Amino acid sequence: MAIQNEQPQEVVVSTSLLKDFLALVKIGIVNSNLITTFTGIWLALYFSGNSLLLNIDRVIFALLGTGFIIAGSCAINNFYDRDIDQIMERTKSRPTVTGRMTPVQVLALGFSFILIGTIFLAMTSITSAIIGLIGVFTYIVLYTMWTKRHYTINTVVGSISGAVPPLIGWTAITDLTIIAWVLFLIMFIWQPPHFLALAMKRSEEYRNAGIPMLPVIHGFGMTKRQMMVWVACLLPLPFYLYSLGFGFIILATILNIGWLILSLSGLKAKDDLKWAKWMFVYSLNYLTILFVAMVVFTIQ
Repeated sequence: MAIQNEQPQEVVVSTSLLKDFLALVKIGIVNSNLITTFTGIWLALYFSGNSLLLNIDRVIFALLGTGFIIAGSCAINNFYDRDIDQIMERTKSRPTVTGRMTPVQVLALGFSFILIGTIFLAMTSITSAIIGLIGVFTYIVLYTMWTKRHYTINTVVGSISGAVPPLIGWTAITDLTIIAWVLFLIMFIWQPPHFLALAMKRSEEYRNAGIPMLPVIHGFGMTKRQMMVWVACLLPLPFYLYSLGFGFIILATILNIGWLILSLSGLKAKDDLKWAKWMFVYSLNYLTILFVAMVVFTIQ
């Protein structure tokens, strides 16, 4: 009987460790950023006339490097935010809050991952590694350690780090062009309305934690107006990607107009939290569809 009882316990422990690890590195953020990184790689191959198979080593190193530096940065973010994470419902089960992982373990893991990721990126190009480190610095220092706890512009500052993965992927293959910078702009502009929708949904938690998110400091009305402006700024960007084809421009424009209409509906929304939920869901689908479409429309 003792032997029969041990095996399930080991499985539970292993599952718990895996869940803690995935929560620590914010696997959802890692996965979504790998999608945009791959799109940057794919389009760089497409426009430079290079073969995916002949550059498979660079592709793998770029994806691994990006995954590692993002995971490492998220781990350090969790280390630094462990005091406020215990206040928020969404984050209070993280291993840095529960104590299932010690601060020393988290820091060691975080910096090790960043180092490993940077080495992988440097094996593709020095430019890719430098851009990766700029993203790390922006996320850890400028966002996590500085603006997040002091200024409502924290969302915009954090958007810089979230916008570099396509540039990392692109420079792993070739030099930067206007198309690469448009990918950066799409990601940069997409993030404020996405995260402000989340901030509206969790405004009371942010208020209790003392985080000066825009809806906490200036209210829902101001937040909704700013979200509308950010979404509107996406409208012209697909036209700079005309080389992806007319079909892509139509799809991207439909997605942009749909998001703008949803944004404008917030002016008359009776339930702000329900509206914020739909904005958040739309933004997730928007990003996935748009970047997958960039690949699909350039498959030869």
